Order: sequence, then structure tokens, then C-alpha cells
Amino acid sequence: MFRDLCVNERKWISESEFEDAVAAVNLLPGPASTQLAIYLAWKQRGRLGALVGGLAFILPGLVAIVTLAHFFLATHAPTWIVGAGLGASAAIPAVAWTAGWSLLPTSRSRSDNKVRWALYVAIGLFALATLGSWIVLALIVCGFIEMYLRHRGSSPGVLSIAFVPKSLLMGSGIASSVVWVAFKVGALSYGGGFVIIPLMQFDAVTKYHWLTQSQFLTAVALGQVTPGPVVQTVSVIGFAAAGFAGALFAAVVAFSPSFIFILVGASRFEEMLQNARVRAFIDGASPVAIGSILGSAFLLSRGLNESWQFVVIPIALAALTVGKRGTVPVLLCAALFGALWMTLLN
Repeated sequence: MFRDLCVNERKWISESEFEDAVAAVNLLPGPASTQLAIYLAWKQRGRLGALVGGLAFILPGLVAIVTLAHFFLATHAPTWIVGAGLGASAAIPAVAWTAGWSLLPTSRSRSDNKVRWALYVAIGLFALATLGSWIVLALIVCGFIEMYLRHRGSSPGVLSIAFVPKSLLMGSGIASSVVWVAFKVGALSYGGGFVIIPLMQFDAVTKYHWLTQSQFLTAVALGQVTPGPVVQTVSVIGFAAAGFAGALFAAVVAFSPSFIFILVGASRFEEMLQNARVRAFIDGASPVAIGSILGSAFLLSRGLNESWQFVVIPIALAALTVGKRGTVPVLLCAALFGALWMTLLN
């Protein structure tokens, strides 16, 4: 859609410039789609344009997802809403698996060493099960390992990766906890999309108990069916932690790094794309992210409580892979099935 609007229709940017922009934002941590929107607006109208364009990309989905969260996470929600949430939740493991699987071919073809690539994927699976919310450490470590192995003996280069130790962010109270969760989503996640699931799941469900596993699945589903980036899911986490103020706070923290990355570094995108060390780092970190996405499908399926939900998973997987259906139609159909099923049972 960005290509059609900005390259073909409005001719704001050339085809080659667009491809470079896509490559650049995929080298950055955080939500790539949001960063692309901000960058395209920056190309057209500078910093003011970046702020306006970025907000226009984020706000509609933010309003939609927080509104839906108010109903779906209500203590006494109507039966059909509960059923719709359970139905959409049941399809999420299939969506996560499909998302991870679709990333494997491109990631593998980009790797210089297929054995190391497979090892990084395996590390992502293992780290998801053992590190919880600290899986970001596996991303960073593998990125630096790949960079070192490719450039041993060459003159040292500079690669700055934003990382703030947990001890500096975690204070007392809900606010600091929300900051840490949202910051990881917005500034430390590579690959975007479902990479945020293992980053948020441990904190939101296990550590802080803001959501049950079932509610977390519903939050991910809401992030998929509402407009804008799936990173909007973090707003539901904030809503569960501290209501509407928490949702807004989480969104501001999660999306602020994207604005900072573009406003500060957009003029150096070309230089970054030509930096072999940057590419090596991403080639080490990306397979770990993919491994965590694949692993998240199994973790998410463990959060299903109703027997009929396990019937939805293979049907959704077949629709996504064999039937080539889109994510949103599959989730909506699963939600409709769940609403009807729970209504008939009651």
C-alpha cells in the first residue's frame, strides 16, 4: 500500500529510494511499518511531516484497539464477546507459526553460513523457553557473534545498539513496569510483528499478572484485526495494567523510539545500508527472532482452555497456508465461530 500510494500514485519517492527505505527500517529495531510511515513522511515534509505522518499512522489503530480492549477485557463481558475473544485467540498460534515460517526462506538465503543460521534459529527457540522476557539478550549476543565472525582481523568498526539495563528502568510501581515492557517492544525487538509476543508474554502474564494467558491471546488477536502495526498490542497490556492512562502511556513509550530513530538517523540510512557490520549484526539477530516466533506458537497454544479451541488451530493454519487467506479474515471468522459457539452453549 505504501508503494502504491507514495511511489506510483503520488510519486513522492522513487522506486529505488523506496526499496532502500524498506531495507533501512528492517535493519532497525522496533516496528518496521511504523518507521517506514515516519520515514516516508520525513522525505516529504521533514521533521514536522514525520511527526504528523507517524501520528496519523498510529492513532486510528490505537483508538480502535483500546476501545475494543475495554469490552473484551471487561469483567462481565457479554457471552458473545467472550466467545469472539476465545475464537480469535484460538487462531493466534496458527498465525504466529505462519508468520515465522514465511520469514525463514529470505533469512536463510541472506545468510553466509547456513549452519550458523540454523543454530541461531535453534537458539531463538531455546531462549524463548528459558529466558522469558530477556530473550532480547539472545538477539543482541547472536548479532554481535555474527558480526565478530564475519569481520575477524579487520579494523574495528562502530555499531551502536540501544540497550538499557533492566536495573535502570525497573523501579517501584506499575508505571516503571509498563515503561520496561513497552520499551522492549519499541526499541529492542528485531523483525517486528510476532517478535513482540515472547517479549511481552512473560511480563504481562507470568511476572506482573496483568492478563491471564487467555486474555493475552485476545490482546494479540486485537492487535492483528485493528488497523496499524501489531505493536499496538502493547496498548492492551498498558490498559490491563492501568486503564486508559496505562494504554496511552504504553503506546507513547513503545512508539517513541521509532520517531527518534527516523528523526535522528534518517539522513544516514544510505550509509547504514552500506555498513557490512550492521548487516552482519542483523543477520545474526534475525534468525533468533524467527526462532522465537516459531516457538511462540507452541507457548500460545498452551494458553487455550476450551477443547473446541484446539479444533480451530489446524483449520486456521490450513486457511492461512493452503488456502492463502489473509490474517484478518481468518481471525474474524474464528471470532465469529467462537461467538456463535458460546452463544449456543449458553
